Amino acid sequence: MSISFSDEANDEIITTAASLPEDRNEGSLRPKTIREYIGQQKAKDNLYVFINAAKMRGESLDHVLLHGPPGLGKTTLAAVIANEMGVNMRITSGPAIEKPGDLVAMLTNLSEGDILFVDEIHRLNRAYEEILYPAMEDYAIDIMIGKGESAKSIRFNLPKFTLVGATTRAGMLSAPLRDRFGVVNHMEFYTVDELKHIIVNSAKVLGVEIDDKGAYEMARRSRGTPRLANRLLKRVRDFAQVKYDGKITYDVASFALDLLEVDKYGLDLNDRNILLTIIDKFAGGPVGLDTLAAAIGEDAGTIEDVYEPYLVKNGFINRTPKGRVATELAFEHFERKKA
Repeated sequence: MSISFSDEANDEIITTAASLPEDRNEGSLRPKTIREYIGQQKAKDNLYVFINAAKMRGESLDHVLLHGPPGLGKTTLAAVIANEMGVNMRITSGPAIEKPGDLVAMLTNLSEGDILFVDEIHRLNRAYEEILYPAMEDYAIDIMIGKGESAKSIRFNLPKFTLVGATTRAGMLSAPLRDRFGVVNHMEFYTVDELKHIIVNSAKVLGVEIDDKGAYEMARRSRGTPRLANRLLKRVRDFAQVKYDGKITYDVASFALDLLEVDKYGLDLNDRNILLTIIDKFAGGPVGLDTLAAAIGEDAGTIEDVYEPYLVKNGFINRTPKGRVATELAFEHFERKKA
């Protein structure tokens, strides 16, 4: 029996993995099993043990938190977990849950062992987290019915489910919610060899001929993220088919990526805009995040979540108490001299 706590049913926030827009575009590129999943070796090894232990005991998997920069495969890994467990997955996101009734309706519609995947879980309303606490620990929710003196609490038992939360900002999760996840995995940036392997596999699926040097060149410029690697592969494929003979070689990849304004370090137009603003307008820094965001017309949160992790990891920017500072590598890359 399903219970609705709002006048309008919000069906859009509950979808299956097969109906995601990304899956319709590149569904065949997504791995289905842990063996097919490339990279994140530590997380994979641990999940393999936890999944098989849960299956041997006939239990649902403990709640899982996946955190790391965008594009590293958090949603894909959640789908892999569901496939390995042999259960259905319901997908929503923190901002999409607008009313407590939405969350309650999702929880009561789950089947035994199902996975509820909540993307951007750090953006979930704090008041709604209170519903999740008993659901995660006791597999039950308490609902108040009526008002005033006639109000009473009714407890609904839930099937044993697994909550898989994904976030780009683990630090913004409240401590009580974070502590209720039994499995916490940090998603790391991929190595060039791992990305090369992903590109070669994706090329086979797409029916594109590619050589090692072409795959390596694309992997080198993919910013350590499979999402970008697959996106670049599709765009380079277009150039290979229209301008060349259809095969992706080093020359084809280099030509196409240069036209797409992705340089040898994987920096795109926005990355260069950030770095050149710090170097040229603020003499290399330090410059505050909000000031930098205003100078380039970008949201501060987007800079911090999307662009900065890669720039910091590869030594182009340093974070200091006074603000962001461009490094020697950034000055050398743009052939600028420090003042």
